[in-house]
Amino acid sequence: MVRNNYQDYDFLIIGSGIAGLSLALELSELGSVAILTKKGDSDSNTNYAQGGIATVTAARDSFESHINDTLRVGCGLSKPEVVEAIVCSGPENIKWLTKLGVNFSAQNSKRRSPGEDYDLGKEGGHTHSRVLHVADYTGREIEHRLLTSIRARDNVTIFENHIAIDLLLGIHKVPPATKGVDIRVCYGVYALDVPNQIVKVFRSHRTIIASGGAGRIYYHTTNPDIATGDGIAMAYRAGAVIRNMEFVQFHPTSLYTPEGRTFLISETVRGEGGKLMTIDGRHFMADYHKDKELAPRDVVARAIDAEIKKTGDKFVYLDVRHLGSQFLQSRFPNIYQNCLRFGVDITSDPIPVVPAAHYFCGGIAVDLDGRTNIEHLFACGETACTGMHGANRLASNSLLEALAMGRFVAEYIHATFAKQKIRKYPRIRNWIDETVFDHHEWGMISHDEDTIRRLMSDYVGIVRSDKRLNRALERMYIHARDIEEFYQQNPVRAAVIELRNISAVAMLVIRSALMRLESRGLHYTIDYPDTDDVHYNRDTDIRRTDFTKMW
Repeated sequence: MVRNNYQDYDFLIIGSGIAGLSLALELSELGSVAILTKKGDSDSNTNYAQGGIATVTAARDSFESHINDTLRVGCGLSKPEVVEAIVCSGPENIKWLTKLGVNFSAQNSKRRSPGEDYDLGKEGGHTHSRVLHVADYTGREIEHRLLTSIRARDNVTIFENHIAIDLLLGIHKVPPATKGVDIRVCYGVYALDVPNQIVKVFRSHRTIIASGGAGRIYYHTTNPDIATGDGIAMAYRAGAVIRNMEFVQFHPTSLYTPEGRTFLISETVRGEGGKLMTIDGRHFMADYHKDKELAPRDVVARAIDAEIKKTGDKFVYLDVRHLGSQFLQSRFPNIYQNCLRFGVDITSDPIPVVPAAHYFCGGIAVDLDGRTNIEHLFACGETACTGMHGANRLASNSLLEALAMGRFVAEYIHATFAKQKIRKYPRIRNWIDETVFDHHEWGMISHDEDTIRRLMSDYVGIVRSDKRLNRALERMYIHARDIEEFYQQNPVRAAVIELRNISAVAMLVIRSALMRLESRGLHYTIDYPDTDDVHYNRDTDIRRTDFTKMW
């Protein structure tokens, strides 16, 4: 049966986080915009961001200091020109957000000098207090304001419960003078309308992937359930360059529960004076770094991991009781309420915490305009790798990068779109479902997601080794092969799409980790514990070139 519903827009954005929504607002001035989000319009990693957005606003701070902090934490792989451009865009982007109605927390109720009276937080790796926040629900507030503005635009349509399946591609021959290389061009996506079980064809002049990260490939993650790496997996299948996937940032402190349900305990809690200790009350961070609890995230995560392995305990404690009940409830209302839901009163109880997969520094390789190696395909936000974060992300630089890149992409498209607006689409292959869903086989394969997540946590986590990585690769290849075979032989379903993407991203992380024979930033291996600037001070790139096979 042919099941297609053609939708044509000037711009197609996949994802509804800060990068995609800010881009949609800017592009709505130029043409029609469609936003695909596989759940509700506010389901995104942005909505879960507690800490804030790092930006230079205080007179005692400087762009140079913020740039240097970012480069230092990036462990030699951050691109200086990218860092400079994004950091220097910060103040203007903060003004843009405040015009939308985002009211960042202030030291005083009445502001006299802009920038000087923001309540600026200090987080790990920063030499100055520069993190603007809205209590401890910054991302949620930004998301709310962006969505409110977008809903007022007549030419922006949000398609909820639509999950992108794969990119629509055309292959164009380049003239002989350029050696006849094939150029891949993106014309949109196939997407599943989940409630109606209909595959739709979204055609667009420009397609932008802003679908977030892939925390769900790990057992413990601070990410929402939607973070299955869909954009990265789609881009890989289409032939885009995927970069630095070995650098997975584990947030040091997520709430531990016996059921495995995690909740992020913001780094700002340590910035305000929270102390880490073992279950028997021993403070241990001084044994690992001079900055103790304010050391970079990778250091803190490895320290907690080491203590858990040393003691055999399932968690360590983050103690904030000394900060006082009134302060904790006013400064961290979201964390306070959510911990209460799990039976932890942070004003009187130490908080049990474990490291959890949090942020991907790697992703789809893009330039400062958000362009990929596929024509008319862009990427921004966590799904993209700009070179900002290098081998380790500086705390609260993620919202800054997502907002900056969303607006950089918009600027580039504004400058180039009018010249190329009139364009014919190639013939799009119809999506045909003629098979019957094999429920018996699905019953056998449905446990694969849990297996993959446990495998990744056990073998490709905070501390790695060649033996564990090779074992993970061998097992993941079998899972990925079987999942792809099932996908090809059955009608498309949302759960299968996500499982296919989870397996693809897991393969990319494992392969990238095996390619880096050193320890740098977030990639630590006991077989190569030192940093090798001679051979590995470079990006790890993977690109699918043989389209007769997936791996």
